Amino acid sequence: MVRAGLTTDRLVRAGAELADEVGFDQVTVSALARRFDVKVASLYSHLKNSQDLKTRIALLALEELADRAADALAGRAGKDALIAFADAYRDYARAHPGRYAAARHPLTPEAAAASAGGRHAQMTRAILRGYDLPEPGQTHAVRLLGSVFHGYVSLETAGGFSHSAPDSQESWTRILDALDSLLRAWPTA
Repeated sequence: MVRAGLTTDRLVRAGAELADEVGFDQVTVSALARRFDVKVASLYSHLKNSQDLKTRIALLALEELADRAADALAGRAGKDALIAFADAYRDYARAHPGRYAAARHPLTPEAAAASAGGRHAQMTRAILRGYDLPEPGQTHAVRLLGSVFHGYVSLETAGGFSHSAPDSQESWTRILDALDSLLRAWPTA
């Protein structure tokens, strides 16, 4: 019998909250069952296992992050779009560290194809169109931006920049300025 009030969506959202509180790696069906004060078996009518739960949290995180990035990009172009997009990722990671980690969770090809991951790539390519980058340079630039954003945010949220001057925000601003300059002068060969 399905426990009243428990739905897959409610469990996934609770799992995402749990990820933000204790870390994505600590999220399991057992931990979620404890949160709802139910037996683990009662969740299996909604979730296959902990891997299924993590995949669903990853899909939720990718969707939320894509929505935030799209809102941030609306009406912007060039450097303003680049900064808004980067800030959307950084702000999401700071507000939802577990969900941000979930957004990096490996997905099966089928889950990846059904995810908002494609929207992320489309938005990044839309920003790059403002820099007139043709292929294959555009693909290289997408990878560069993802690497810089994720790398910086990962180091920052782990406390990597909290023990020295200048302030992390100052570095972030300078890095985004440098990325803008790099994209404007992207080598064609």
